[in-house]
Amino acid sequence: MGRSTTDHPDAVGRPGPRRRVGAIVSLIGLGVFLALSVGFVVHSVASVVVAVAGLLTAVAGAWWVVTERDRRRIWGAMAIVAGLVVVTWAMGHALLAFDAIVVRLTATVLVFGVSIACARYALVPDLHALDRRRESRPPAKPVLICNPRSGGGKVQRFGIREAAAELGVETVVLEPGDDLEQIARDAVASGADCLGMAGGDGSQALVASVAVEHDLPFVCVSAGTRNHFALDLGLDRADPRTTLRAFRDAVERRVDYATVNGRLFVNNVSLGVYATIVAEESYRDEKAQTAAMLLPDLLGPTAQPFDLQFTAPSGREVDGAFMILVSNNPYVTATSLDAATRRRMDTGTLGVIAVSTSTAAEAARLMARSAFGLRKTSPFWHEFTTESVVIHSRSGHAATGIDGESMELTTPLTLRSHPRGLRLLVPSDNRTAAARREARDVNVRALIDVAAGQEARL
Repeated sequence: MGRSTTDHPDAVGRPGPRRRVGAIVSLIGLGVFLALSVGFVVHSVASVVVAVAGLLTAVAGAWWVVTERDRRRIWGAMAIVAGLVVVTWAMGHALLAFDAIVVRLTATVLVFGVSIACARYALVPDLHALDRRRESRPPAKPVLICNPRSGGGKVQRFGIREAAAELGVETVVLEPGDDLEQIARDAVASGADCLGMAGGDGSQALVASVAVEHDLPFVCVSAGTRNHFALDLGLDRADPRTTLRAFRDAVERRVDYATVNGRLFVNNVSLGVYATIVAEESYRDEKAQTAAMLLPDLLGPTAQPFDLQFTAPSGREVDGAFMILVSNNPYVTATSLDAATRRRMDTGTLGVIAVSTSTAAEAARLMARSAFGLRKTSPFWHEFTTESVVIHSRSGHAATGIDGESMELTTPLTLRSHPRGLRLLVPSDNRTAAARREARDVNVRALIDVAAGQEARL
């Protein structure tokens, strides 16, 4: 049964009465859930303390496994096992000691589930209005570049070239040694009015940069191994042929892109440990072995701090972080089913995360604060959003991973967000998928806005 017209936003975009009721119910539910959770902690203080102690032991053991060699790794593994045993015992004891635990837990889970469901209903804009938006004119001469080796041969396995041909899309297949950027430029010079890429995230970024340069629309076809960009856009990664409908449906969606020293990226730029490890030639064939061999030298007791410095928006100077991740729109870092993904691609900001622990004790302290939701108060955790950030190094260069591609860049590195700078063509149902992803970003401020009859500030 469809929504009544009273549920459609009015001329100024205010939420309808059903969305307001959903927001109110969600706020009440969140309050009840918080009260039930506090009650559990109050009745189980001793068990919670023991569980945290076990967690810290396990974290310290994990740090030793990663940063030490030989016998100390064995001791670290034993500490992990011991810590997990303590955590399991403490939580089991808390559950057994808590009166009517089954009833209370069931009630808590139900309240939380109803609250989240109502919140997402309240925060999703009028999907019918999205469906009614006028589609753009399909491109007259689109060109799709295909990487046949990407994703273990997805281009051939899914018949992407044949499906594109049925839609009247010209395809170009990459051959070993081809210059992807030059192929994209040649397509534009031949009159292409839309560029598409069937491949991984690194290839997507390179072709998208040419599309941005010539103000052309771009189509992302998820034919890579992981396809993080397609995932966070809400595109279908299971069957890349569905994305080809964008050449026919031609619904344009404006999303952000970012640059590092002028080079476009769609996902993230990593520096520090990860970027150093992936730069090793052996990493492609022996990932686990390469990481195990290098980590003690990079993070162990004799390791030197990484030559990386930046200034947070608060004015705080950070020097020597062993991990820095700068993303095109912020990742979800809270405990969530969609953690490590981006719910929105049009915030106009970069997400910056850096970690600067250097000992097992510091790692345990960071994890302890994280267990209580206080990670951002730790001096070893740096997380913020910004329109731009500059990363320095005293050596004048830094190993970087750009959308999974390893390269050495000169410093300082200037990373900048370009709000809504990429003209993306997507299938007609993608606007709805994107709206539902955005609604997962449940926050009290947005719910209060909707409950008061105002448009949510997400």
